[in-house]
Amino acid sequence: MRCDLHVHSVASGMCSPPVLDRICRESYNDATEVYKRLKKLGMAIVTITDHDSIDAAEALRKYSDFFLSEEVTVRMPTGTEVHVGVYDIRERDHVEIQRRRNDFISLVMYLTERRLFFSVNHVFSSLTGRRDERDFDWFASYVPALEARNGQMCRKANADAANLAARFGKVAIAGSDSHALAGVGLTHTEVPGARTVDEFFAGLLQGRGRIHGAHGGYAKLTADVFSIINSLLHEKPWTLAISPLALLVPFFTAGHWLNEIRFCRKWSAMLEDSEKRTQHLWDVAPHAHDLIPGHFSFGISLESSLGTSLGASA
Repeated sequence: MRCDLHVHSVASGMCSPPVLDRICRESYNDATEVYKRLKKLGMAIVTITDHDSIDAAEALRKYSDFFLSEEVTVRMPTGTEVHVGVYDIRERDHVEIQRRRNDFISLVMYLTERRLFFSVNHVFSSLTGRRDERDFDWFASYVPALEARNGQMCRKANADAANLAARFGKVAIAGSDSHALAGVGLTHTEVPGARTVDEFFAGLLQGRGRIHGAHGGYAKLTADVFSIINSLLHEKPWTLAISPLALLVPFFTAGHWLNEIRFCRKWSAMLEDSEKRTQHLWDVAPHAHDLIPGHFSFGISLESSLGTSLGASA
């Protein structure tokens, strides 16, 4: 069973850079077209992971092989932001996830209590801004999966992410992260023998997952940006007046691509020279009663995860 675990649609909202955040969408992919393309490319099950949104689900609920997911913008205890993919959720989960997304600890509590599978995406990307070395300690301690192949990231960034997943003992997943229809389904995760969504994620947790497909590249990125611009011009014809600025796109994408390579090299080198450290909830939670009882991580009780004294370090 194969699935592209990182796909975007028009429901991902507006671009983040100033000015563009008023006129241009992150993606113009129609949800139904995304579904059709994924099925054509052999995906047995289909999901869409829009940024902090599940609006695309409306068009896809009728398909029995569709399941609901989202890519959540999460604030870490260090003040940085990361993108976390959360899979096979319900609408009530989305509401609670959005309520908690500015607090990584609170969000992790909820996801593990609900036994929802989640991953940190494009871990060696600068897309969400700066990174702190302690972020990786939190990933190592409490995140079950890392995106080890992203269809928009360079081969080295994906290789380093796969190595990090292996070093931390995490599930490795893959997805196209495609904001343009052409790239949808070209990178995916496979679980041999799985027949349902539940079996797919159970297989991942059992270590039976396989990652496949394309890496990113400068030419691919540039083509995707031109595709988005083309869709923008069709949606808002008045933007034709500023269309000559599109000539600058190859320069902007080159700058972005070089920055991504720099960011990846910096952090992969730093992590090679550092030891894996464990972060504990009591490092940031002042009171034991702030912690949610029950199961904290997959198959591990909160008490056994944190020790007998929740309010003091081990």
